Amino acid sequence: MTINFNNRDPVYVQVIRHLKEQIAKGFYEPGQEIPSRRELANQLKINPNTAQRAYKEMEEQGLIFTEGNMPSCITKDEAVLKNVREELIIEAVDLFLGSIKSIDVPLAEVLELVKKKHDAESGEAEESK
Repeated sequence: MTINFNNRDPVYVQVIRHLKEQIAKGFYEPGQEIPSRRELANQLKINPNTAQRAYKEMEEQGLIFTEGNMPSCITKDEAVLKNVREELIIEAVDLFLGSIKSIDVPLAEVLELVKKKHDAESGEAEESK
């Protein structure tokens, strides 16, 4: 696991976002074990307290759970997992809308261009398989 950390956001927030992205991509399945706090800190070359803070926050969000001395696992709660995906999509849409708002493009034109681009990239992905 590798993360390209930025200097804007706290490291623990970036770790949480990375895990959410991995879940949304299907890298982690519901109920799947995740690395221990110590393993994560070693893998990412971060302070163990930072890893601990990220795990604590993810547990509070219901994203992961830890039972007793067992390893932490991804939640099995489908509503939480759906919300993670929606949260990431909304963030991307907000960034996109913010970047095109200044050029005052009609929504129909934007949607058409997005669909064309998506279809073209989906075709490229299919061809490379």
